[in-house]
Amino acid sequence: MFENVSRRNFLQVSAASVALLGLAGCNGSNDSASAGEGGSGSIKVGIMGPHTGDNSSYGLACLNGAQLYFKQLNEDGGVNGKQIEPVVYDEKGDATEAVNAYNRLVQEDGVTGIVGDVTTGPTIAVAQASVADNMPCVTPSATAADVVTYGSNYFRACVTDPEQGRVMANFASEQGYKNVATLYLSGSDYSEGVNAAFCEEAEALGITITSQQSYAEGDVDFKAQLTNIIATDPDAILVPNYYQDDGMIVNQARTQGYDKVFLGVDGWSGIYGGSENYAEAANLHDCYYCCAFSSSNESETATAFVEAYEAEYGETPTNFCALGYDAAMVLANGLAAAEEAGLEPGSEDYKQAVIDGIASGTVEGVTGSISYEGTGDPIKSSLIITFAEDGTEETFEILEA
Repeated sequence: MFENVSRRNFLQVSAASVALLGLAGCNGSNDSASAGEGGSGSIKVGIMGPHTGDNSSYGLACLNGAQLYFKQLNEDGGVNGKQIEPVVYDEKGDATEAVNAYNRLVQEDGVTGIVGDVTTGPTIAVAQASVADNMPCVTPSATAADVVTYGSNYFRACVTDPEQGRVMANFASEQGYKNVATLYLSGSDYSEGVNAAFCEEAEALGITITSQQSYAEGDVDFKAQLTNIIATDPDAILVPNYYQDDGMIVNQARTQGYDKVFLGVDGWSGIYGGSENYAEAANLHDCYYCCAFSSSNESETATAFVEAYEAEYGETPTNFCALGYDAAMVLANGLAAAEEAGLEPGSEDYKQAVIDGIASGTVEGVTGSISYEGTGDPIKSSLIITFAEDGTEETFEILEA
C-alpha cells in the first residue's frame, strides 16, 4: 500500500536507532489489550486520549497518527526486532478518567511508555501521576507550559501556548501590523495562555493592542465583542481558540464589515475542509495561523505522510494526526536507545534509558526535526498557514527553529 513512499524520510527515528527489518501488524482498540507484559517479541506501549466526547476529534486524530507510525515501524521490523504492541484507552476528555487509564496501563498492562495524553487538563493530571513511576510519556498536542514541568519523564511533540503566541506576534510585526485586537475564550488555559504571550511580545515589538475581548464557553453570538473590537480599527484580530469558535467569529466579523486580517494558532486546524466547514471559504481571506503541520506542505516527508495516511484512513491528515505520528516516533527513538543498551523492558533502568534516549536524540518527523535541550519542550520549526479562495490551506511561510 506504500509502494511510492520513501521509507528513509517516512520512518526516520535517529541515527542511533536500530535497523528496521521484517513484517508484522499491530492492533489497537478503545479498550485495553490483554493485561501483563508483552510477549517475548513485543514491547507494550500505551496510547491514550479523548476518543469520545467533545474533544474526540483531537484524540482520534492523534490516535490515528500514532497507530500509523507503530504499524509502519512493525512492518519494518519493529525496535531491535521486537514488535510494538499498542494498548489504547479512551479517557473521554476527563482528568480523573485519564489518571484511571494511566494506572491501568502501568499497573495492569505493563506498558513501557505512553503516547498521550492529548488535551491540557488530562495531560497535566497524567504528568503529575507519572512522576513517581518515572514513566516515559510523550504528548502529541498538550500545549500548556506546565505539562512538562513535573518531572523529566514527560515530553511533548508540539510547541507551547506561549511560544505560539510569540510566533504570531513576530509574524504580525514582520507583516507591518501596527494595531491588533484579540478575542479569546475566558477560562481556557490554552486560549488565555496564547493571548497573554502574544500581547506581551507584541507590545515589546511596538504593536499597539487596541482591545482584548473575551467570551464564555458555549457562546455562539460574538456581536458585542466584535463591535467593540472593530470600533478600534485594528489591522488584525488574534483569535487563539479552537476551530469551531474561530469559524463563527470569522463569519460574524465579516458580516459586520471587518475585512482585514485574522491571526490564529494551531486550534484553527480543521476550520475548513473536514467533516464540516466552520467558516465560509470566502471569509477566510487574509487569515493566518501557525501550526506544526499542514497537508499543503510540499516537503518530501510531509507528502509521503499524507499519501500513507490517506491510504490507511481514507481522509487527509490534520495537524493533530501528524503530531500523533511524531509523538510515537519520539517514543520509539527512546525505546531504541533502551533496546540497544540491552536492558530489560519494564525495569527502572530501561525506563530511564528511554527517557535519556528521547532527551538526547533527534527525530526527523513529519512536523519537522524534533530535539530536546534540557526540557521536555521540543526545538522545532513552525508553519504559517493561509487559505486559498476555495478554502483549502496553503503554506505561507516556514519558520525554522
